[in-house]
Amino acid sequence: MQTLSRFYLSLNRLYRALVINRPYHVLTSLVLLTVVAAFGMTNFKLDASADSLTLENDNSIDYLREISKRYQSGDFLVLTYAPKTDMFSDESINTLKQLRDELASVDGVASVYSMIDVPLLYSPMRPLAEQKESTRTLLTPGVDRAMVKQEFLTSPVYRDMMLSPDGTTSAILLNLQVNNQYIQMARARDALRLKRKQEGLSADEEQALVKLSAEFLDYRTATAAQDAVRVEIVRGIVAKYQDRAQIFLGGVSMITTDMIAYIKSDLVVFGGALLAFIIFMLAFLFRQWRFVVLPLATCLMSVTLMLGWLSWIDWRLTVISSNFVALLLIMVFAFTIYFVVRYREIHAIDPDMEQADIVLQTVRDMAVPCLYSALTTVVAFMSLVMSGIRPVIDFGWMMTIGLIVGFILVFVVLPAGLMILPKGEAKDRGDNSAVLTLRFSKLAALHGGKILLLALIAVLVSAWGITKLEVENRFVDYFKSDSEIHQGLSVIDRQLGGTVTLDIILDADKNTIDIVESDASDEDPFAEVAPDDVAVDDEFAEEEDPFADVGDEDAFADESNAAAPSYWFSVAGLDQVKKLHIYLESLPEVGKVQSLATVYQLAHDINKGKLNDFELNVLRNMLSDDIKSFLITPYLVDDAQQTRITLRVIETTPDLKRAELVEKIRRYAQTDVGLKPEQVNFTGMLVLYNNMLQSLFASQISTIGVVFVSIMLMIILLFRSFKIALIAILPNILAAGTVLGAMGLVGIPLDMMTTTIAAIVVGVGVDQAIQYFYRFRIEFAHDQNYVESMHRSHASIGRAMYYTSVTIIVGFSILMLSQFIPSIYFGLLTAFAMLMAVLGSLTLLPKLILMMKPFGNGT
Repeated sequence: MQTLSRFYLSLNRLYRALVINRPYHVLTSLVLLTVVAAFGMTNFKLDASADSLTLENDNSIDYLREISKRYQSGDFLVLTYAPKTDMFSDESINTLKQLRDELASVDGVASVYSMIDVPLLYSPMRPLAEQKESTRTLLTPGVDRAMVKQEFLTSPVYRDMMLSPDGTTSAILLNLQVNNQYIQMARARDALRLKRKQEGLSADEEQALVKLSAEFLDYRTATAAQDAVRVEIVRGIVAKYQDRAQIFLGGVSMITTDMIAYIKSDLVVFGGALLAFIIFMLAFLFRQWRFVVLPLATCLMSVTLMLGWLSWIDWRLTVISSNFVALLLIMVFAFTIYFVVRYREIHAIDPDMEQADIVLQTVRDMAVPCLYSALTTVVAFMSLVMSGIRPVIDFGWMMTIGLIVGFILVFVVLPAGLMILPKGEAKDRGDNSAVLTLRFSKLAALHGGKILLLALIAVLVSAWGITKLEVENRFVDYFKSDSEIHQGLSVIDRQLGGTVTLDIILDADKNTIDIVESDASDEDPFAEVAPDDVAVDDEFAEEEDPFADVGDEDAFADESNAAAPSYWFSVAGLDQVKKLHIYLESLPEVGKVQSLATVYQLAHDINKGKLNDFELNVLRNMLSDDIKSFLITPYLVDDAQQTRITLRVIETTPDLKRAELVEKIRRYAQTDVGLKPEQVNFTGMLVLYNNMLQSLFASQISTIGVVFVSIMLMIILLFRSFKIALIAILPNILAAGTVLGAMGLVGIPLDMMTTTIAAIVVGVGVDQAIQYFYRFRIEFAHDQNYVESMHRSHASIGRAMYYTSVTIIVGFSILMLSQFIPSIYFGLLTAFAMLMAVLGSLTLLPKLILMMKPFGNGT
């Protein structure tokens, strides 16, 4: 105890010497530090990449990169093309050709698929020899356009992909070049990260990881900049054709670019509006310029120092962590309000007290409750680190560090600034807010039973609402209905086969692979083929025989062009793929499905019957390169004995359950198709997004649990009373439960942003509870009267709670101006939660104090 007392005494002397006696030195040093930080903000960056929107250590993203590299399938942009004339008119086709040519010239575009580019396979059906000699497209002279339209609407290859059912809208797919260097660098970095987590790294490996991480971050920044430029170029091209057609742009890189634009806009609009409101509140409440300038300077310095530091170390804000700027402003503002209110109260009580004594007394009165308020809020935000979601983890760390910085600045800038400025007149005579807060204390004293009844009803309704809480949400609903993203995604989703991609990767069984390779090693592939096995149907004897016009050309004469033996391009393998393909098409949630089943159906249609393995391979080698690249290459890797089925999910499907959909497909593949569990794997954006969503429930439960337990322990340490800790936490549990219950009742799902609300509300709400208890204890010591102590506490610290709550509620309501729907929900729900928290702190909290008498017997 003596050691602790000496520590406090030394700290007090140091604080007086630095802050009270040398305020100019302290403020000058902080201003210089802030200027240095501000220069670092020129390097400020935002991140909306896939890395920033996935689970921490999610192996699925590495598997996605592996598959992307193996199949050379990268990112893409999609345009919806709805001409103002008939889709198949000369004018429309010429416009589409001009648009296609310009898009194909854009740097980074590997290929363009539109209805004038894809090979025609059924318009009309032709023998293989003709298919190999020349590829027909919509631009080929003499093509029957009516027949082409039917092919796009009904053929297994193009149905639900090239043309909308009403024939008015077509899709243009821009396949972007696969960035193999990006994939290689990302996988190498992630491999080292995983090894560090599981086994540990050597000193050389640690250095390699640091170097590789920095190089990858720089490369990702450059790539993102190139993607943004490409999107703007494409938009510029599209704008030239909007008078002839309605064109919407979609795609991951486009969405990423727009999300970054939304974040920047929110930072400017929300931050600016919040600062303006803070200035108004300070001027309206205190009516003294010093109590406007000093708190505002403290808030701005906190944000500038944090943003500057984050920029210097290149720690980037994401969609979620960008909210830390507003929250830090509000939290620091709350501390300044507590400090200023107490300073004015002390000054009003004894106007003749020396300025240094007033400042030191204010610091003594407010340092401990503000410290514990800061620590409990830090605990709330630290709990977010457990979420496993990268942007939520970053948000937790940023707020933790920011709160520590903000707390220090409040107790340095405000005292030092007040020491420099003249003391002025004592103008704290109370205000209208004191009248309002006293009404709440009277309500608690006279109608406490009704308050408890309402609280109980709120608990029951909230519990019911929480049972209805879901994590399923539609990505298209993240954007306003009048935005290009929403309009484009809606058209693609409803008319062109769905939006979110899912890939099903099928690996051949090892025993089957051995059989295929053994058969392929035989010198004479026909030695054991019975005559019946190679006998042709009567149709092959007629002119329609697809092999009749091959002549003397041997389909296998050029061995370099012959494909390696593949189980998946055999009758047995294709039958399995086809069965699964047909099942997928039957699911209401699934839009366009693409796989080897389409080329299998094409072979069946050309042959007018089922083919054997020999005929399948003849057909494969006779197909032209452009048809192969369209129908086979994206779905088959012979060397890996692997095939891929790609599908797009219709997000607007009622009651879409992503996890259930994946499991339903997995069960069918194993039980009905006969594949082993290790043969079936899933990847794609749907998998990554679903992994993140499914972690939200567990994250929410663990986060709230850790927050409640940790904060209760801290309050017990501060007040040495379990009863006080219980009373302090109950209103905030109610506030957090109310907002979660309200989300469930109105159908707002949990997402990456709303999952942080409970922790924020508990952290900020307990901050108010601690301030109230600390002041109540002081007031109770005067006369041991609970009711009078309550009234006096409401008139003093209650005012500060009221000020900060109004600022939080109005401040977060400003997020309604955002273009990003999750930000709007986050702002409104946080404002609602803080309203419930302050009502609980001003009504339920004092009523519980009067009932449980945590400070001992009194009147």
